[in-house]
Amino acid sequence: MSSDQREPDWLPTSGLATSIVVGVGLLLLGILTGRLQAAGMAAAILLGSSWLWLRRPRQRGSVRLSARAETSSASRVGGSIEWQPAAGTDSLRVRVSAPGHRSINAVLAAPEDGSAPRRAEISIRTARTGRRPIFTVDHGERYGQQLVGALGDTEGPMAITVLPKAELLREVPLPYRLQGLTGPHDSRRAGDGNDLRDINLFTPGDRLRRIDWRVTARRNSEAGAISDLYVRRSYATADAAVMLVLDSRDEVGPDLTTWNDSSSIAEDDPTSLDHARAAALTLARRYLAAGDRVGLEDLGRMRRPMPPAGGQRQLQRLTMRIALAEPEGEPRARHRAPRLPSGALIIICSTFLDDETAHLAQLWHGAGHRVLAVDVLPEPELKHAPDRLLTAYRIIAMEREDRLINLSRSGVEVIGWQQTADHPLRGSRRHRTRTTVGLSGQPIQVALATLSRSRSSRSRSGR
Repeated sequence: MSSDQREPDWLPTSGLATSIVVGVGLLLLGILTGRLQAAGMAAAILLGSSWLWLRRPRQRGSVRLSARAETSSASRVGGSIEWQPAAGTDSLRVRVSAPGHRSINAVLAAPEDGSAPRRAEISIRTARTGRRPIFTVDHGERYGQQLVGALGDTEGPMAITVLPKAELLREVPLPYRLQGLTGPHDSRRAGDGNDLRDINLFTPGDRLRRIDWRVTARRNSEAGAISDLYVRRSYATADAAVMLVLDSRDEVGPDLTTWNDSSSIAEDDPTSLDHARAAALTLARRYLAAGDRVGLEDLGRMRRPMPPAGGQRQLQRLTMRIALAEPEGEPRARHRAPRLPSGALIIICSTFLDDETAHLAQLWHGAGHRVLAVDVLPEPELKHAPDRLLTAYRIIAMEREDRLINLSRSGVEVIGWQQTADHPLRGSRRHRTRTTVGLSGQPIQVALATLSRSRSSRSRSGR
């Protein structure tokens, strides 16, 4: 908020400068030609300009830039510009700028009631998520039909936290082993559950309500008296421990020219980090709704992982942690993999543009975890890319393709994330499988082979 009440630095605008030049010219013309009409007009113009300059305001008005909501999950975010003009000020010139959009210039007229502030609403549609510096407002007050202007100030940038949107998933994978004591899933150990395990003789510790009287009567029908009791034993229920690993070190968009500078990405182009946030929140909400425990590890920050927990409070904490996930300074290499709970399902949301995330996935898989690699790299736009940039991208794409194939061969399940709620996340069985299926049901090996053939055909066409 700008509320400085010191005397502003006023400067003549181009209109006042033009009036002074015209007045001086008419005065010289009247003196040289001896025409009093020209000299009178010149005197009126110069006296009016001097009067405007001497009557300029002595205080500065206040301009406040406020957000409509500090945290928003809508695609359209906005705020308001509130101007409390000083006495004598006529208007306020504002220039509103946002990343990836053209600046807009506007003039706010002073209200008739000088005590009431002037308010203007601003909004923008964005496909990005996280802590976003949305609006920057440059403003300057005007006086005397905009002939005198004060030096402007800058408000902002106004930061708004845009939460990712969670999609709907019908099926989700589970870890190889369920280690919880209770939960929505049937485990492989005996206990109090729903699925039948076997029928056995009554032993100390069995509950009376587990007695199967039909089997007992059938087994004791020959003896004529009940000598043995039989109980129905079931599998115990358990919950799944899920660790979401969010790779916030990379943030690339569809435009290849912005890969070296994420700040130049347009607001309507979701980046890989936006896809990663949406995927992580979608999976977290799905698991927590089923009664499982979910934790979070951000590879962009050297901090302890968020331990797995359940409930609505955990969902709120995960939502904010996922929305604010970003690297702290220059990403540093990890000398060892983060320690995660044993037996947990590990889901890595990354672009896999380097070997570090793939190396961590293989380490976790070797430790006995079930690891899912979710590819969040957006589809690049190659039409208007320069030749050198296109060649560099093809090299990166080939290295990344080999990296994903090696992950799939080592037992890590590779899944291509798509921003759609029409397809379930397949592969939810707990047995060890090497079939890697994407959201659309297409094996990732086939997708990579198709990418390789399309790249080869583009290379031949380019020659």
